[in-house]
Amino acid sequence: MKKILISGSSGFVGSRVLHQWQGRAELITFPRGSLAAADESAIRRFAETVQPDVILHLAALSDTGYCQQHPEESQRANVELPVWMAKAARDTGAKLISFSSDQVYAGVTQPGPLPETLPLSPANTYGQHKLEAEERVLALCPEAVLLRAPWMYDLPGDGLPLRGNLPLNLLQAAQNGTPVRFSPNDHRGVSWVREVVEQLFPALQLPGGVYNFGSGNDADMVTTARQFAEALGVQVQIEPTDFSRNLVMDSSKLAAQGIRFHDTLSSFEDCLGRIKPLSRADARQLP
Repeated sequence: MKKILISGSSGFVGSRVLHQWQGRAELITFPRGSLAAADESAIRRFAETVQPDVILHLAALSDTGYCQQHPEESQRANVELPVWMAKAARDTGAKLISFSSDQVYAGVTQPGPLPETLPLSPANTYGQHKLEAEERVLALCPEAVLLRAPWMYDLPGDGLPLRGNLPLNLLQAAQNGTPVRFSPNDHRGVSWVREVVEQLFPALQLPGGVYNFGSGNDADMVTTARQFAEALGVQVQIEPTDFSRNLVMDSSKLAAQGIRFHDTLSSFEDCLGRIKPLSRADARQLP
């Protein structure tokens, strides 16, 4: 079994890694809360003690609005921390797998699925910091794997933590009778986090580099929201907004390595087939 050291193990993605990978690897976590105060030397010392085969770096500050308002916190969490992980991986001989984000494509005006080779100048602080982290990590560890993940979701189950996401937002809106706002000019893939975690395991074997890592989507976000609401069996008022964005990722590079995601709608239908949909009454308890 590979020995995998995981950061962010109590978070949305990390908790599901621990849940879904039981028995498939030796999973070791950083002490809960330790990364908030840790410095480069503390991370290196812990990695040297563990001597992992893989460092799986999932911890991040991913609220784009918060990062925009608190750039220094974002710099530490989204640039310095992955760089420290890269140095620890280099010094211990571990392979680094680290999450990036589709937000590196924010500001792109090109239509259609976007490849990893596209020149980028992200339009928000979070995307800028994620792109900077990619570049600095690969300069330190060319064999590191950076995975550009999209907006992810899950439904309640297995006692795992939740955060606001597309289906939960729609369920809450249906429960409260409030409208939701999406733009017909906003395009992005939306991924079921459990599919992301399942595909993450073979991604441990990927050659070093940057990969788009999530579901594709041929529909705009107004259409996507309507499709999700219909699959959930709820009525939601959608107010179109005038907002243009394209974050749809081209997954050809990943597919060439044998890893393929379902499209956004098919993945959600799979999610509903395996996790009982939430009732409107239960929606009152959502975060």
